[in-house]
Amino acid sequence: MRIVLFGECMLELQGQAFGAMQQTFGGDTLNTAVYLSRCGGDLQVSYATALGDDSLSAGMLQRWQAEGLDVALVQRLPGRMPGLYLIEVDARGERSFSYWRDNSAAKAYFDAAVTPLEQAADTLDAFYLSGISLAILPPAGRERVFALMARLQARGAQVIFDNNYRPRLWSSREEALANFERAYALASIALITADDEQALRGLPQLADAIAAAQALPCAEVVIKRGRDATLVRSASGVQEVATEVVEKVVDTTAAGDSFAAGYLAVRLQGGDAAAAASLGNRLAGRVIQHRGALIPREVMADLMLLKK
Repeated sequence: MRIVLFGECMLELQGQAFGAMQQTFGGDTLNTAVYLSRCGGDLQVSYATALGDDSLSAGMLQRWQAEGLDVALVQRLPGRMPGLYLIEVDARGERSFSYWRDNSAAKAYFDAAVTPLEQAADTLDAFYLSGISLAILPPAGRERVFALMARLQARGAQVIFDNNYRPRLWSSREEALANFERAYALASIALITADDEQALRGLPQLADAIAAAQALPCAEVVIKRGRDATLVRSASGVQEVATEVVEKVVDTTAAGDSFAAGYLAVRLQGGDAAAAASLGNRLAGRVIQHRGALIPREVMADLMLLKK
């Protein structure tokens, strides 16, 4: 089975402003792609984005390939560069971000008349994107993504939409909601972070956001509620799946991204929804005990349950 994940990967700085920093890379869909590849099994994991023709972009590509990702759908755009973000983490492990991404190469992925992703559409068994994937694109690019989702939906491919909502990437909440509703209508699986959905819909209570998510038209809806049990609505009904108890949270970066990887690693290879959510929660619980978006492979080796 071939799954393609589309979005933006940026250079990542970890540390305190004006202090010592570590440089690596990350981005919501790229994080999911890497963790999904590490989980193993028979999935071919491809990543689609645009990078520049600079040495940092080349270094990122080499590292993605070392993680087992297929990069045939990555465009290299002359004169462009990847975006950059800084993660600062407080004493409780909660993070704040500063971004430099206005001229990110990924925003221009659909500037070409036909992209490698669109050309490969008939080879895809599953397609994954997020609210951030939509947010970084100009309106014409979003229309191309929606057309691709509809094309895949029509032939029975899995379309997975993760509701990562970042208000400052949108001109208004209303614009974001309109685009998310279109994505939900075209998705077979929706991965929902409950408080993101609450903010997106401007709802006063988290319970209202959970109810709205459960009513989405997608065949399968997974609702993440922080430390509370994950809700999974599938053909088997609604199930609650316990999260992992973590005594010390170091960094919550990529918690949702890694959950998505664990969930899809099981679900796309025939496992049931509860087992999928269980692995997702275990992987997310491991990730938040380490700094950065991508934790060392060796500290999650026992969770690589689906050997290739």
